[in-house]
Amino acid sequence: MERGDEDLLEGDPALLLLLENLSHENRAALAKYAVKLGSNAARLAAVDANRNAPELILFDRGGRRLDEVRFHPSYHGFMETSQAAGYAALAWEGRDDGHLTHAAMVYLASQVEPGHCCPLTMTYAATPALKTVDAAVSETWRPKILSRRYDPTVRPIGEKAGATLGMALTEKQGGSDVRTNTTRAERDGDAWRLTGHKWFCSAPMSDGFLTLAQAPGGLTCFLVPRWLDGSRNDIRLMRLKDKLGNRSNASAEIEYDRAFCWQVGDEGDGVRAIIPMIHHTRLDTAMAPVGLMRAALAEAHHWVAHRTAFEKRLIDQPLMRVVLADLGLDLIGSLALGLRVARAYDGDRPEDRALARIGVALAKYMSNKLCPAVVCEAMEILGGAGYVEDGPMPLLYREAPLNGIWEGSGNVICLDALRTLAAEPLARDVLAAEMDAALNLNSGFDRALRDYRDVWRGRPGAPQARAYTEQTALLLTASILLRTQMAGVAEEYVSCRLSPRSGRTHGALRSLNPDRVLSTVFAEPRL
Repeated sequence: MERGDEDLLEGDPALLLLLENLSHENRAALAKYAVKLGSNAARLAAVDANRNAPELILFDRGGRRLDEVRFHPSYHGFMETSQAAGYAALAWEGRDDGHLTHAAMVYLASQVEPGHCCPLTMTYAATPALKTVDAAVSETWRPKILSRRYDPTVRPIGEKAGATLGMALTEKQGGSDVRTNTTRAERDGDAWRLTGHKWFCSAPMSDGFLTLAQAPGGLTCFLVPRWLDGSRNDIRLMRLKDKLGNRSNASAEIEYDRAFCWQVGDEGDGVRAIIPMIHHTRLDTAMAPVGLMRAALAEAHHWVAHRTAFEKRLIDQPLMRVVLADLGLDLIGSLALGLRVARAYDGDRPEDRALARIGVALAKYMSNKLCPAVVCEAMEILGGAGYVEDGPMPLLYREAPLNGIWEGSGNVICLDALRTLAAEPLARDVLAAEMDAALNLNSGFDRALRDYRDVWRGRPGAPQARAYTEQTALLLTASILLRTQMAGVAEEYVSCRLSPRSGRTHGALRSLNPDRVLSTVFAEPRL
C-alpha cells in the first residue's frame, strides 16, 4: 500500500482549478517543485529529518563557545530544494502572482516536511521589514536573503551565497504583549548593543534576527546578525525547546549579551517596524495548515481506496464517502480562501492591501481551527495504522496545532480582525464587496448573507469576536467558491457550512453529495 512517487500539483484538482490563471513561468516552477516533494524519496527524507532532532552544540572541543545547532542532512536537503524553488525569494523577484505562487509552495511543502518551512517563511516575510533599515545594511543583506542558494555555513553575511532570517520577539513575562519586553538596547556609535533574554527564537541558526528591545525612545526593532566579521555575535543559545511537533526545526531560548545590531525603523516605533514581517508570516500560517489537511486526507484516501472490509472497499462504503467528503469541504474551502488572500497580497491597489489585511486574519483563524479536527478524523480513518509512527499521521497530528499558536493565537487574531474593521473603512468595504460578488448565484448563500448582516448590524464586541470571525470567514469562503469553476463543491459548501442544520462532527450531515466533492479533491471518478 505504499504510495510511491506522486505529483502534488497534477494530483490536486482543486489546486489546479484555483491556479488556472497562473503564468506559465510560475506554473512551471510549481510543477517542478511538486514533483520533487511528491517523490517517495522526499517522504523518506522527511522521516529522517523528524526522527533525528537538531542538536545543540554549545562548546567546541577546546571549550570555546559555539552556540550552534546541527541538523540531519535530510533537513539541509529540504532547505536546499525549497530555496532553489524560490520559496523565500520568488514573491520579491518582480513576477506577477509572486505571493500567490509562494503561498502554493507553502501548501506543497507543508504536506511533506513542514519543519523546514519556518526559517524560509521568516526570510520571505522579513524582506519588506528591512526596507526601513540603514541603506548600507540593506544593500548587504537584501541580495543574500533574496538568493536562491542555501548556504548553512558559519560565516559573515558578506561571504555567504545566501542567507536566512529569523525572529526573536517574545519574552517569558509578556508573550504576545511585546510592549512589556525588558531586553535593553544601548547606543554603540551608529549601531546598538542588546542585552536580555528571549523566550522563543525561531530558527536560531539563521544569519540574522529581527528582534524587539527597549531603547531610550521606547520599544524599537533591530536586525541582529548571527556572525560578525572575524567573530561570533554575542548571542547565547540557552536551550532548544522540546516541542510537541515541528521536530526537524530548532527553536531556542536565547540571551543577548551586548549583542551588536542595527536599528530597523524609527526609535520607539518597533511594533510598526515589525508589522510587515508579521503580516507576511500570517499568510504562511494560514496556508501551512491547509497543506497539513491535504496530506492527512491524501493518506486517508489512499488507505480507503486500497482497504477492504466486509467484502467492500472502504472507499465504496456510503458513510465513509460522506465523512471524507465532509473533510474535503474544509480542505477546499481553506485552500480557496488562502489563495484568494494571497492574490490580494500581489495587488498594488489600496483595496488589495485592505483585503489582504482583513482576509489573512480570517484565513489564519479558520484554517487553523479546522486543521486539528481534520487531521484527527483522517487519522481515525486509518485506525491503529494511523496511530503508529510507521506512517506520517503522528507527524501531521503533532504539527496541526502549531500555526494556530504562531504569530497570534485565535483570540489575538479575532481581536485583530475587529480592530482592522473598526480602524479601516476600506477594509469593511472590500470585504462587503467580496461577499456581494456572489449574490444571485445561490439562494442559500443569499439567505445566509442577509441573516449575517441582520445579526451584525452593529460593531461586534470582544466577547463576540470568534463568532463574528468564523461566520465572516465562512461566508467569504462560500463567495469565493461560488465564483470558481467548482460549482458543485460550492453548492455543497453552502448547504453544509452555512446551514444551521450542520452537525458538530465530520460526517454528521443530513444531506451531502459526496461524489461532487471527492472528485474535486482526489480526481476520483464518480460512482
